[in-house]
Amino acid sequence: MKDRVCIKFISRSGRMPSYATEGAAGADLRAWLPDGPVVIAPGQRKMIPTGLFSEFPEGIEAQIRARSGLAIKYGVTLVNGVGTVDSDYRGEWNIALINLGQEPFTVNDGDRIAQVVFAKYVQPYFQITEEIAHTERGDGGFGHTGVK
Repeated sequence: MKDRVCIKFISRSGRMPSYATEGAAGADLRAWLPDGPVVIAPGQRKMIPTGLFSEFPEGIEAQIRARSGLAIKYGVTLVNGVGTVDSDYRGEWNIALINLGQEPFTVNDGDRIAQVVFAKYVQPYFQITEEIAHTERGDGGFGHTGVK
């Protein structure tokens, strides 16, 4: 049985997140721009509304991710890398886009601007301790295993 995500739209013209293929993990999110297109200049950040609100079970998060086509073709990606919508958030989903490209980028009403992937998570408790268990890796950080 699938977990249920309830979607509410700001108007009747709202667009449901949609999966492009049967095996897609991410559902596309579309811009809701009833007042017209938004231009994002190179280096500029803009919040793009989706017109949707949600309700989903505790223990699930909605991960907002960039669309790879926008990123590689135009340099348009998410300001925060990956955004999280928590299960108790009830506000409108707005997508924080940044134009890392060389040309202005125009977002039109209905454009696919991001994708959402839902994931289960745990919320552990934190415990202070004097020692942590040793592992083979230890404190080896970035690149410690080499290239080959």
